[in-house]
Amino acid sequence: MIDLSLAGLLGAVLGTVAAAVAYGPLLAFAERRFWPRDPSASAEERSALEREIPLLRRAVLAVDIIALASLGYWLGQMIGG
Repeated sequence: MIDLSLAGLLGAVLGTVAAAVAYGPLLAFAERRFWPRDPSASAEERSALEREIPLLRRAVLAVDIIALASLGYWLGQMIGG
């Protein structure tokens, strides 16, 4: 059987809440980094980027939740035993 601690699970829940709060700023940062700054970018490049932005958003959400929930579980386990 899997041995999960209550403190770890509470930490994971708090980490997931923190991930939800941090998602907006992280997404804004990621989109700024990937959006071309050059106004002379071709229409094809912009069209391709607009098709790929939803994938970027999902990837940021997935990494955000996995990282912060894992960190929350680990901290909860360390603090709560």
